[in-house]
Amino acid sequence: MATTVSPLAPAGFPTLPPVAGVRIATANSGIRYKGRDDLMLAVLDEGTTVAGVLTKSLTCSAPVIWCRDSLPRGSARAVVVNAGNANAFTGKAGDATVQATVEAAAKIAGCATDEVYVASTGVIGIPLAADAIAKVLPGMVPALKDDSAALEAGARAIMTTDTFAKGSTRQVAIGGTTVTISGFAKGSGMIAPDMATMLGFLFTDAAIAAPALQSMLSEFTERSFNAITVDGDTSTSDTLLLFATGKAGNAPVTDAQAPELAAFRKALEEVMLDLALQIVRDGEGATKFVSITLVGAENDVAAKRIALTVANSPLVKTALAGEDANWGRIVAAIGRAGERADRDLIKITIGGTLICAEGMEVPGYDEAPVAAHMKGQEIDVHIDLGIGTGKSRVWTCDLTHGYIDINGSYRS
Repeated sequence: MATTVSPLAPAGFPTLPPVAGVRIATANSGIRYKGRDDLMLAVLDEGTTVAGVLTKSLTCSAPVIWCRDSLPRGSARAVVVNAGNANAFTGKAGDATVQATVEAAAKIAGCATDEVYVASTGVIGIPLAADAIAKVLPGMVPALKDDSAALEAGARAIMTTDTFAKGSTRQVAIGGTTVTISGFAKGSGMIAPDMATMLGFLFTDAAIAAPALQSMLSEFTERSFNAITVDGDTSTSDTLLLFATGKAGNAPVTDAQAPELAAFRKALEEVMLDLALQIVRDGEGATKFVSITLVGAENDVAAKRIALTVANSPLVKTALAGEDANWGRIVAAIGRAGERADRDLIKITIGGTLICAEGMEVPGYDEAPVAAHMKGQEIDVHIDLGIGTGKSRVWTCDLTHGYIDINGSYRS
């Protein structure tokens, strides 16, 4: 957790309405950080359903493997999250730590171990004592609370290199019953789509079956957390979990496309996108928040691949940091993305000013308004390939020396 807040940070942490059926406590585990809480325990009421999206990394963490195996059950009663140690590439020791953790949490919640979900973030490759987390959990029980302060404390406890806590909330109606969605996430570096060190936890008091939750979460992840990139590096630990306690009292919904879920669907995607964009705004060393819209591709998949190639280009990102409207770097990224493109059809616009078209810089191009746009904190890039109807929008940040400073000394 950094001491200097990102210049792109929002004004402050929002007040998250408590979610009925969710109680949260935080504590200092002593694993890595001193003087701050780095462990979160959430206890969920009986009947809570769950959905999740996890990293596809083949070297994923022990907690990710546990969650992947548990999600088919669709039921959750507790969540344990620690910061400072990713419990990844820790071999059998990592599995033992997870086992001890879920057993301790299951005892607290009075549930089966596969109703306990775990997530870890931090340094890779350092084994933890099997009881490093488990021994702390019982002492957290008296501190469990179901208020806004507890939600904010949870958001802060899971931070690593984050410079600010990230939260979002919405309230909508399902069949005339008001329901709440409140969630928080962490992430600043090692952020790239494929899920993205990104952790996210969403809570709602709506009564929604696990398959419907999973359908919505998977769909909206593609347009939110899987549409952001800070540095092109996918974490071993990416975990996004959505819990529905059912305590709002609405008639249970089993179909993700049910008409009564229309407002909920919209609100859930808004919360997810809000959190995802906050992660970009907290990109390690970032000074620019960048939106890249790509249209006219052969299809949507091609559009996203090209947009992300541009967003991940170190040359593009350093040009953004230097406030240099070097559109040649964008063209180069488009050309190496591995998708169909035609030099003479490409149009690139930055900050509303058309820069190139018909295979070259537009006649009479005046760089002054683009240069002025580049000096701002929010940069808008629009690319039209002119080939088809495929489109995508992704978000990234610039690449500054601050990123090197943070990651060159991360373990020390």
